[in-house]
Amino acid sequence: MATKVMNFKMEETDILDMKQVAAVFNMTVTDILKKGAKEYVEKLKRDPFYRLTVNVQEASAEESEEILSEIDNLSDDDLTIASTKRFTV
Repeated sequence: MATKVMNFKMEETDILDMKQVAAVFNMTVTDILKKGAKEYVEKLKRDPFYRLTVNVQEASAEESEEILSEIDNLSDDDLTIASTKRFTV
């Protein structure tokens, strides 16, 4: 798998905090960031909004509002995935 470089800004105090934690656990700050980002993305992918809209590539503002409205009215039972089917239009 290819590795790419990314730059981003963080508060200096957060960076120092991560450096301190990384040193205690004999890790790099990169290891902490990669693990944290991976766990957060996995959490977001379990979110009902993501699960119901991931296959919608381009939706208008009206369609997006309709989807969000429907999601708000769903129960936990409604959100249980029983099966999945993919089709191309």
